[in-house]
Amino acid sequence: MDFTILILVLPLLSFLVLGLAGTKLKPGAAGAIGTVVLGAVTVLSYLTAILYFGAGRNAEGIFPTLMPYNAVWLPISQTLHIDMGILLDPISVMMLVVISTVSLMVHIYSFGYMKGERGFQRYYAFLSLFTMSMLGLVVATNIFQMYLFWELVGVSSYLLIGFYYTKPEAIAASKKAFIVTRFADLGFLIGILFYGYYAGTFSFTPDAQLLAAAGTMIPLALGLMFIGGAGKSAMFPLHIWLPDAMEGPTPVSALIHAATMVVAGVYLVARMFPLYIGYAPDVLHWVAYIGAFTALYAAVVACVQSDIKRVLAFSTISQIGFMLVALGVCTSSDPHTGGLGYMASMFHLFTHAMFKALLFLCAGCIIHAVHSNEMSAMGGMRKYMPVTHITFLVACLAIAGIWPLSGFFSKDEILTACFAFSPLMGWVMTGIAGLTAFYMFRLYYGIFWGKENKELHAHHTPHEAPATMTVPLVVLAVITCVAGFIPFGDFISSDGEAYTIHLDGGVVAISLTVAIAAIALATWMYLRAKQPVADRLATTFSGLHKAAYHRFYIDEAYQFVTHRIIFGCISRPIAWFDRHVVDGFMNLLARTTQSAALGIRFMQSGSVQRYCIWFFAGTLGLTLLLLILR
Repeated sequence: MDFTILILVLPLLSFLVLGLAGTKLKPGAAGAIGTVVLGAVTVLSYLTAILYFGAGRNAEGIFPTLMPYNAVWLPISQTLHIDMGILLDPISVMMLVVISTVSLMVHIYSFGYMKGERGFQRYYAFLSLFTMSMLGLVVATNIFQMYLFWELVGVSSYLLIGFYYTKPEAIAASKKAFIVTRFADLGFLIGILFYGYYAGTFSFTPDAQLLAAAGTMIPLALGLMFIGGAGKSAMFPLHIWLPDAMEGPTPVSALIHAATMVVAGVYLVARMFPLYIGYAPDVLHWVAYIGAFTALYAAVVACVQSDIKRVLAFSTISQIGFMLVALGVCTSSDPHTGGLGYMASMFHLFTHAMFKALLFLCAGCIIHAVHSNEMSAMGGMRKYMPVTHITFLVACLAIAGIWPLSGFFSKDEILTACFAFSPLMGWVMTGIAGLTAFYMFRLYYGIFWGKENKELHAHHTPHEAPATMTVPLVVLAVITCVAGFIPFGDFISSDGEAYTIHLDGGVVAISLTVAIAAIALATWMYLRAKQPVADRLATTFSGLHKAAYHRFYIDEAYQFVTHRIIFGCISRPIAWFDRHVVDGFMNLLARTTQSAALGIRFMQSGSVQRYCIWFFAGTLGLTLLLLILR
């Protein structure tokens, strides 16, 4: 497995070449370099998966953990040091496949979507950096190495979200994403430092005796680490950056919202899962509660949004909530008692990455055709964009949990785990799954059916996207159709042993019934050109509708706290104290020194006679002083 180092080196070299020499290259050449390099990375990632899983399990019945590279980078003490290397185990290998696949599709798609854009070379350089950072995060051999790549992912997302740096909205969105996730990452860093101090290592497999002796400090450290994960995965109340991140190019949205940045928090909890389940089960359950509330909140908000990318953004927040709930409801690492949720979470991460990337790339094709994000500019698009229509429908059916698409299998495993944990949690998550089916088909009908904007289309007739954009849609749609039949439990489980997936008939019946009912309701309300039911509901519940449209004013609450309380009541008095007291005191010292200097400058007149007088006066004064003191 020595070749796995190339999975990180190649995109890094691509970033350096495109970043330093990109402007001297033609846009097509720069895009080709980035795409060919990512193609090679994808081949190496698939080869790694084939060789790793193909080698089979060891004598203990589990897939081994391999470290092709691992070296001490920064020694802190004899036992505590920061290593840099590559770790291969089932979830890291799975993530290599997911990240490289989605990133390659985004690279190919961007040829058509970003054609003619200023900064085309810079865009591909940033894509390479982003991909390298995320790949480095998932193969990290220790928590501190993960944190370093974690921060690189944050920098990369800042650069990509703010790609259109001449737009004030893009600048504000990139700063918002960077600042919110930095506050969350502060908790992550403090948790890492606590963990390193009490566990005596930054490794993912510390000494059990040291952990037991640390008492409550290990649960505290793991809880602080989850704050970083909650920020990166946009969990409530740190979710506010993600909808605004839609100001970046749509392929960037697909990359961030599908398989990379937003699932970093899920991957963190999965990577540290043995520690959570063994030493902080209560923290793990709080992960489930936060995930469930976030999933519900985001699903309700998505039901009333009119910007198609923001609907998908809140959908991502909700689906990430599903993955964290699945991890949080685990009661044991044994897959037959409580580890089902672990497998289900990773399975949903895998399937969701494909159909959510597909949804965003379809949205990009639609925006490319109508030059607007608003559903009011769409309607009747199915006759203009048949490929986009079919692939978007496939993704909608998958995220709604309709058999036999991939989302059905992974989401039903999550619901089964939730019902095993608590009937209340099971029904809550089933209801949220129903909301998912409803808002996705509201989106589908609003774009492809409904009332066509003939006035807008008369000035600019929509058309299907070029092949560079539609081919990735077809590839992702095919994966979405077949991925559910992968025996995922044979490769990924909480204890490393094979887990055979058995769908629970009762849960399947309930989830399918709820999903079909939600789709039928959306069809009744939004299929027709006129939507009297939807309009009447919006009028009857105008307060709720308005609040949900404005995201329940969470952003306004942040603005009030930061601008009125922190800036107005705390920062402004501190600034006044700094200007008038601190600066005033220093200015007083300066004026006093200057006045004293002006007062004695006559002593430095240049006259030898005057110098002699002052010399003898000083000598006389010192002599008298010594006599007095004596």
